Amino acid sequence: MAFRNRNWIELVFTLKGSVIPRVWQRVVVAMTFSLIVTIIYQSGLIWIHQPILASLIPGVVLGLLLVFRTNTSYDKFWEGRKLIGGIIISGRSLSRQMWVNIPEKTPEDTEEKKAAVLLLAGFLMATKLHLRNESIDGQLQSIISNNQYLELKEVNHIPLRIAKWIGDYFRKIYDLNYIDSIQLSTYNQILDLMVKDKTGCERILNTPIPLAYATHLKHLLFLYCFALPFQLVADLSWITIPATGVISFALLGIEAIGLEIENPFGYDPNDLPLDNMCNRLLWDIEELMSSDSRKEYLVE
Repeated sequence: MAFRNRNWIELVFTLKGSVIPRVWQRVVVAMTFSLIVTIIYQSGLIWIHQPILASLIPGVVLGLLLVFRTNTSYDKFWEGRKLIGGIIISGRSLSRQMWVNIPEKTPEDTEEKKAAVLLLAGFLMATKLHLRNESIDGQLQSIISNNQYLELKEVNHIPLRIAKWIGDYFRKIYDLNYIDSIQLSTYNQILDLMVKDKTGCERILNTPIPLAYATHLKHLLFLYCFALPFQLVADLSWITIPATGVISFALLGIEAIGLEIENPFGYDPNDLPLDNMCNRLLWDIEELMSSDSRKEYLVE
C-alpha cells in the first residue's frame, strides 16, 4: 500500500498489488476465443459477425453491477481500517491512563502493571491472528508469561481471553484501592470499545458478498467477454484479438479488485498492513513505559 512515493511510470509496470496475476489467465482465454472467431470470419465459411449481441447484456447494466460490487467491497475495506484504527486509539489511550494514573507501591506492582499494559498490544496481535485464523506467534508469546501462553493454547477465542485478563487486573487494583470506581468504569469502557471494534472486524470477515450476487456477476462477465468478438470482428478484423483482451482485462480487473479488498485482513498486497500496525502499537507502548524509568514506591 505504500505507493505515494513511486512515480507514475513505475506504477504502470509494477505487478505487485495489481490484479494482473488474478485475471491474466481469463484474459488469455477470452483472447484465444476471439482468435478462433477471427479465423472463422476471415475464412469466409460462416457469417459470424453478429452486432446484435451488443444488446445481449447492456454495458450500462454491467457497469452498474461492477460499480456496486467494488463500492461494497471498498466499504468493507474502509470500515475494517477504521475498526483496527479504533483498537489502536483505544490501546494508546488506555495504556497512557494506566501507566500514569495507576500507583505502584512495590516493585511487584510495577511489573504487574507493565504486563497489563503490554496486554493491550497483545490484544491487537491476538485480533490479527484471530482474523487470519492463525495460532499464537512468536511476537505475542514474547509479551506474555509462560502460564498465559499455555492457557491461550487451550482457548478458542484468544482476544477475549486477553481482554478478560486486562479486566481482571482492573478489578484487582480496584480492590486494592489503587483506583476509584470512576477510573474502573472508564478503563472498562475503553476496553469494551476495543472488544466492540474487534467484533466489528469479525462481522466484516464473516459477511461476504452474497453468493447469488457474486455468481450472477461472473456469469454476466463471461457472457459479455465471449460475445465481444462477434460484435467487433467485422470492423476490426485481427485487431479484434487485442481489443477483446483490453476490454476483458478492464472488466475482469474491476471484479477482481472487489474480490481482493473484500477481506482486508489477509496477506494480499492491498490488504491492511496489520503486522506494521501491531508493531507500531507495541513500540508506542514500550516507549511510553521507558519514558519514566524512575520509580518511587509509596510507603504505607
